[in-house]
Amino acid sequence: MSAEATDHAALGRRRGLPRIDLRNLRRFSRAALLGPASRGRLPDAIEHVAKVHRAHHPGADLDVLRKAYVLAESSHRGQMRKSGEPYITHPLAVTLILAELGAETTTLTASLLHDTVEDTEVTLDQVGEQFGEEVRYLVDGVTKLEKVDYGAAAEPETFRKMLVATGNDVRVMSIKLADRLHNMRTLGVMRPEKQARIAKVTRDVLIPLAERLGVQALKTELEDLVFAILHPAEYARTRELLLDHARRPDPLARAAEDVRAVLHEAGIAAEVLVRPRHFVSVYRVGIKRGELTGSDLGRLLVLVSEDADCYAVLGELHTCFTPVISEFKDFIAVPKFNLYQSLHTAVAGRDGEVAEVLIRTHQMHRVAEAGVIALGNPYATTTAPHAPLEAAADAPDGERADPTRPGWLSRLLAWQSAAPDPDTFWSSLRAELAQDREITVFRADGGTLGLPAGASCVDAAYAQYGEGAHDCIGARVNGRIATLSTVLRDGDMLQLLMARDSRDASSSGPSPEWLDHARTPAARIAISRWLAAHPERQQAASAATAPAAEPDPAQAGGTGSGAPGGGGAPGAAAVRQAAAPAIAADLPGAAVRLAGCCTPVPPDAVIGFAVRGGAVITVHRERCPAVSRMTAAGRATVGVRWLDGEEGDAGDYRVTLVAEAFSRPHLLADLTEAIAAEGVAVVSAAVEPPHEQRVRHTYTLQLPDPGRLPALMRAMRDVPGVYDVTRAGREMAAARS
Repeated sequence: MSAEATDHAALGRRRGLPRIDLRNLRRFSRAALLGPASRGRLPDAIEHVAKVHRAHHPGADLDVLRKAYVLAESSHRGQMRKSGEPYITHPLAVTLILAELGAETTTLTASLLHDTVEDTEVTLDQVGEQFGEEVRYLVDGVTKLEKVDYGAAAEPETFRKMLVATGNDVRVMSIKLADRLHNMRTLGVMRPEKQARIAKVTRDVLIPLAERLGVQALKTELEDLVFAILHPAEYARTRELLLDHARRPDPLARAAEDVRAVLHEAGIAAEVLVRPRHFVSVYRVGIKRGELTGSDLGRLLVLVSEDADCYAVLGELHTCFTPVISEFKDFIAVPKFNLYQSLHTAVAGRDGEVAEVLIRTHQMHRVAEAGVIALGNPYATTTAPHAPLEAAADAPDGERADPTRPGWLSRLLAWQSAAPDPDTFWSSLRAELAQDREITVFRADGGTLGLPAGASCVDAAYAQYGEGAHDCIGARVNGRIATLSTVLRDGDMLQLLMARDSRDASSSGPSPEWLDHARTPAARIAISRWLAAHPERQQAASAATAPAAEPDPAQAGGTGSGAPGGGGAPGAAAVRQAAAPAIAADLPGAAVRLAGCCTPVPPDAVIGFAVRGGAVITVHRERCPAVSRMTAAGRATVGVRWLDGEEGDAGDYRVTLVAEAFSRPHLLADLTEAIAAEGVAVVSAAVEPPHEQRVRHTYTLQLPDPGRLPALMRAMRDVPGVYDVTRAGREMAAARS
């Protein structure tokens, strides 16, 4: 099904967004062919645009629109669209879309001119000379890069250029979204395969961008157009469902009357409307709820004047109707990351039919529909000419100092410059935009981090420290030690733990496992670049991971490689010490690994076992329970010994300690403080649930000197409530058995 064929059925119901139908296109065509009007008079082709624009901005200067139209019409004269209409009808249609959403004059001027530099002989310099640097910047931002110069990379690099420009002025993306909407409306003249390709890019990139910029009016129509092209069968079924319900009485109309009566009696001035769901929304609700009723096909929209009135309406509805508490959401007190504000609730009416209700002010409604477009010109707080662009000089890397820039856009701009090639950028962009929610994490220093939902501590580390996050070794989430793989939730308090000394590349930097827990492109790109520059880390990680065909019995003892930064179970540091510099073995050429199950340190009595055909030697304490299993399995022993300070680099040592204690408040904090007082770093910690008022804490610690171990264990035993501190190994095995 073509996009054009869906216009009247699927999209004509959009609230407040005009349709430029064929009659309008023909009218624009005739006006365009007749040429511009006489000087001082608005051309007929933009009369409607001007009327709509003046409704939102009564004092707007229409002369600049006339001037822009004259240039656009003369430049595009003789060019035709594939639909057979004069090309000028396209910039006119895009401009009308933006005018209906309340865009200010500068945006409309740039919209009229947005294809002139790309498709005609007009240059950016000419645009700048006639309309100013601001319009020039917007036109340049939406101008495509030439395939002649960029080949297959033209599309991703065009989007990269456009997003960078959007970082300095969000109006660039507003024009692009309106441009794509009109192109999607008239996509039916294209070949089916080209329709599908354009629809997929719209789905993967532009619809998520419209959502993030809060332009719901454009986003919902784009969704329906893509739905009709990519899923014609599902679209047809949804259309038939809506047609069938249209023949029946609308239960929402009756519910709206009841709500009006209740609010009128309460003395609350409010406008109550039935807001139909668009096609994709109906389809999604159908998947979620199964069989749909008439009240599932729309929602009630209550519009009031003041924020306080929103809560007054909510109180009346919950008093006079039966509320569905699980449906209540307050996006006024806590707005969405895309500027959206409303109260959401659902109430059951007199016949038991449940109606969803949206409550917002008229201003909130304008922002909910138009998003950033409703802000007008967010950079017009100064009277200096071209000040928005000149302000870029004071911003980092030449970017505009813009308080309205959303957090997701700042993240995107940060990582895109590090994307090494168009393919990486394109795939990373789609992955970033696939995250449809944002969370806010509070930092220990009082700042905040905006992250996509599903982000882990790894992502937070790179968001906060950039490449400095390579030295992150752990985290505290809400005061508790957590692994770097921990997925963060909205409102979490986060403290990232950094290595004290990152000078030795062999003992610092990310593990390949970090990639498994990184959700943001910024983190993945930074980790991948570091690993590519340090191939020895990947080799060590590969050597430390025994294949399934020949498992390391040490791993059967209940330990694993754990999370990034050693934040997993005891033994999480095995990868990091795969090539232990302080141990010597009687098997030259083999990689030496200190076993994670017992974490030996000097002067422990140790024994080595050859695994992976002698390619790797695992070193265990002689008292480790894994020793008996490996001996029983016939694993060959290898002589190993500690090197003294003259023969090798002592380096840092990891040890796993188990503290047995009586359960009490603040025990974890007191133990952590005692460990820190001994100059020892906590790599990871695990606390088992209390049992009979007793609790077990397991710590993996990094010691700069193994000689400090006895003093450390004494300090931990001195913590009130702790009755024993032991090394992990035989003691842990006995406890498990």
